[in-house]
Amino acid sequence: MEREVNEIAVGLDIGTTKIVAMVGRYNEYGKMEVLGVGKSKSLGVHRGVVNNITQTIQSIQQAIQEAESVSGLKINDVTVGIAGQHIRSLQHSDYITRPNADAVIDEDDIEKLCNQVHKLVMLPGEEILHVLPQEYKVDGQAEIKEPVGMYGGRLEANFHVVVGQVTSIRNIGRCVKSAGLELSDVTLEPLASANAVLSQEEKEAGVALIDIGGGTTDLAIFKDGIIRHTAVIPFGGNVITEDIKEGCSIIEKQAELLKIKFGSAWPGENKDNEIVSIPGLRGREPKEITLKNLSKIIHARVVEIIEQVFLEIKNYGHESPKKKLIAGIVLTGGGSQLKHLKQLVEYITGMDTRIGYPNEHLAGNSDSETTSPMYATAVGLVMDGLIHIKKHKKPVKKETLASAETVSQPETTVDENTVVEEENHRVDLKPRKNILEKWTEKFKEFLDNAE
Repeated sequence: MEREVNEIAVGLDIGTTKIVAMVGRYNEYGKMEVLGVGKSKSLGVHRGVVNNITQTIQSIQQAIQEAESVSGLKINDVTVGIAGQHIRSLQHSDYITRPNADAVIDEDDIEKLCNQVHKLVMLPGEEILHVLPQEYKVDGQAEIKEPVGMYGGRLEANFHVVVGQVTSIRNIGRCVKSAGLELSDVTLEPLASANAVLSQEEKEAGVALIDIGGGTTDLAIFKDGIIRHTAVIPFGGNVITEDIKEGCSIIEKQAELLKIKFGSAWPGENKDNEIVSIPGLRGREPKEITLKNLSKIIHARVVEIIEQVFLEIKNYGHESPKKKLIAGIVLTGGGSQLKHLKQLVEYITGMDTRIGYPNEHLAGNSDSETTSPMYATAVGLVMDGLIHIKKHKKPVKKETLASAETVSQPETTVDENTVVEEENHRVDLKPRKNILEKWTEKFKEFLDNAE
C-alpha cells in the first residue's frame, strides 16, 4: 500500500488569465492531498487558445518552477486540460453488425464501434477529441449500459462526440514540450472541473456544471451518471472587466480590482449614494464611480453569459421529463465568486444553484486557497492524472514490481516504460483502456510526427 500512496501526479491548467500547476497524491484514506501549487499570469492565451507560444512557454515554466519549489519535487510529466472557443460537441449514433451473433460481445466489438465513429468526416482542420458512448442497443433492445458479455448480432450506441481544432491542440502540446515537460494525459477541461466538484449523486440525478473562467465559460451536463452535453462559450470574467474598463474609463488593473472588491451581479443591492473613488493617472483628478452603475455594467454582461449557457442547457432538452436536471446547476471557476451570482442564475434559469468548491475529493487538511473554485480545473486534472497512473500500475505490479523497486528513477518514468513494454508484448492481462487514453496515445504520436 505504501507505494501507492506515493504516486504523484501534476495537473497543468492553461487558462486565459492564469496558468496553474498543481502537484498532488492520494493519502492513505484515498483522498487527494495537494503537495504544491504554482501559478503565473497567463500572457499568451486568448479565450482558451494559445496565440503567443513564447509567452505561454515562459508562463508554464514559471508556474512549474513555483510548484517545484513549494513541493520540493522535480516535475517531469503533466496532465493538461484542453478547452477554448473551438471546442464543440455533437450527438451521433452508429452500429456494427457482428459476423457471429452466437459469440459474446467483448471489448473488441466496442472498440470497433468507437473506431467507426472516429472515421466521421469533420470540417477541415477539426479533429475528434473524445468519443463517449452513452447507452447501447443490442438487437434493438435499448438502454443497455454495459453490453459486454451479452449475445447479439447488431450492436449500436449513441455517442457524445467532442470536436476541436487540430492546430489549437497541437499548439498546446508544443508549449508543454518546449517547456521541458512530457504530456502524460490530455483531458477536456469541463470534464476535469466536473470530476473535482460534483458528487456521484448529482451526476446521477442530472446536473449542469458551469465553469466561468477568464476567457471562456465551460458547460458539462450529466444525467444518469453519464456526460450528456458539453459546450465552451467564448465569454468569461475578462469580458466583464473589459466592460467596466470601457464604461468607467479606467485602466484594466483598476477595473479588475473594482470587480473583485465591490462588484455585484444584482444592481438592486446597492444604494444610490455608495461611491468608490479611484485615483487618477499621473496627478489627474480622482474618478468617482457609483456602485449602482458598476453593478449595472456587470449585470448586463453576466446576464448575456448566463443566457448563452441556458440556451445550451435548453438545446440538451432539459425540459423533457427523462432529461430533467434534478440537481440543478453548479457554478465553479474564478468567475463564480462574483457576489449575488447564484441568486441571478436561479432567477434567470429557475433551477436550483450552488457554488461548487473542489473539496469533494480533497483531504480534510487542505488549505482554503486550493479549495477555491478558481482551482477546480487544476484539482480535476491532478485527479485524472492519479487515476491514469493507478490504471497503468495494476498490471505493472504483478510482473515488474521487483525490478521497479531496484530502479532509482522517479516512479512515473518506471510507470511509463513498463506500460510501453506491456503494449509491445501484448500481455494477456489486457487493461481496459478507455477511449480517452487511446486518443491520448494517438495524440502523442501525432505530436512526435509533427516535430
